[in-house]
Amino acid sequence: MQDSINITTSNLELNHFYSRENEGVRLHYVRKGKGAPVILLHGWPGFWYDWRKVIPALSEKFDVIAPDFRGFGNSDKPDLLPHEGYTPEHLASDIFSLIQELELQNVIMVAHDIGATVAQTIVRNYPKSVKGLVLLNPPYPGIGSRRFDPTIQKEFWYQYFHNLPLAEKLISNSKENIKIYLTHFYEHWIGKKARITPEELDTITEVYSRERHFAASIAYYKARAAAKTSKAVNTPTLPPISHETKVLWGEDDPVIPVNWSDKLDEHFSNVSLEILPGVGHFVPFEDPKAVIKKIEEFQND
Repeated sequence: MQDSINITTSNLELNHFYSRENEGVRLHYVRKGKGAPVILLHGWPGFWYDWRKVIPALSEKFDVIAPDFRGFGNSDKPDLLPHEGYTPEHLASDIFSLIQELELQNVIMVAHDIGATVAQTIVRNYPKSVKGLVLLNPPYPGIGSRRFDPTIQKEFWYQYFHNLPLAEKLISNSKENIKIYLTHFYEHWIGKKARITPEELDTITEVYSRERHFAASIAYYKARAAAKTSKAVNTPTLPPISHETKVLWGEDDPVIPVNWSDKLDEHFSNVSLEILPGVGHFVPFEDPKAVIKKIEEFQND
């Protein structure tokens, strides 16, 4: 078994582990509980801590594994060009390696934000490892060119900003700047029903203030931008994902708006959608009960 360390994070005591190397990268992850395996994939700006309100109750019925992607949290941050080490394919390979290492089968994969992109990559590249998906406010191909609509650019500016060297120079040169930057997203994207406490924001800021963390965390965006500019205009459309997919979408998400869910059935052949009133972008801690309930539905399938 991997070396483990006991830490307390905002009164949440958990055992933490490290995976074996995949492409020279070790992942840090939290594991708790027994039963059918559930892997929780975080978004940005986040790490495994996105799931702090889901893990305690979920682990009473499931074997819960919450990893940090490479570049995030306590996972390794390889010094590679973004397109050489931080694409969805690289992140998906790390997670699949962890699944193999832990000898997991029929994994229920729960994913939020950029984690949903990685989850879709996993089921396409390693379909036999996954039983089904629970996706939260997911980026998916059906969004298409709507991400470039002028009306959404007031929200999407950060993705362009992350591709500028200026981002690292301005944001990561002080802990105060990192906190100001992250606070914008947590306050602006959150819904009416949830609040992030000052203590929780301090925990997130502390992690993002570690050496190279901010720069590594935005390498994913740089890799995605490079991939989009290198693809031909007429990229073949991939067939729909056939795995059972349950989607939760916060009705008040300003950055991945709920009306973008209209083409889900074109890209997932077995999909259901539940819209969460009053919930914004951060579904994992805005409505953890809805997340847990949706995962539990797989027990009856």
